[in-house]
Amino acid sequence: MFGIHDLTLFVVSGLLLNIMPGPDSLLIMTRSATQGWRAGSAAALGIGAGTMIHIFAAALGLSALLSTSAAAFTVVKWIGAAYIVYVGIGMLRAKLRADADDAAAAETAARVAAQPLAYRKIFFQGFLTNVLNPKVALFFLAFVPQFISADSSSKPLAFIVLGCIFNFNGMLWCNGLAVFTAFASARLKVKPLVALWLNRVTGGLFLALGLRLALAEQHSS
Repeated sequence: MFGIHDLTLFVVSGLLLNIMPGPDSLLIMTRSATQGWRAGSAAALGIGAGTMIHIFAAALGLSALLSTSAAAFTVVKWIGAAYIVYVGIGMLRAKLRADADDAAAAETAARVAAQPLAYRKIFFQGFLTNVLNPKVALFFLAFVPQFISADSSSKPLAFIVLGCIFNFNGMLWCNGLAVFTAFASARLKVKPLVALWLNRVTGGLFLALGLRLALAEQHSS
């Protein structure tokens, strides 16, 4: 259909790629561990929305521009790197928040937690982290066409169909990861100080990712 071939191989490959640890997984796990599965799912949905932008952009040929135009690649690269570094700095600056309504100091200390974020902000954090990363666009441009026949009558439509399948599977994995991380954190009774340092460690990883993205070279096919 639409010139798509080896669909089973595509689905299996996509699942393996989604399972591989990366910045998206780290963001989801951090939000789930510190604010519960709903926060992790909000991050996952934001990441999925960002992926859809890349899918449609690639289908329309905008990703091809990123792979051939050094100027376009550099602009998007630096914007993406700057935002990821910004997110990392925000996580590194996370502070413990005391419950002012509790008079007992011991109970207050027990309720200290990392400063939460609104689900809307978490969604946009995941969205921007993903959509401002030109590597994602280049990945789709390199990976998806391998499963579309050269004589396909509608390559853009085939690209969108495959991209949606990839993203759907990715959302299943990401939301499952959010629920599992929240459940595991509750069972293990992760202490607020541990959650705080999880934020900071992830922030450091995001800083490293941002610097790596900023130094990434353009690879033209």
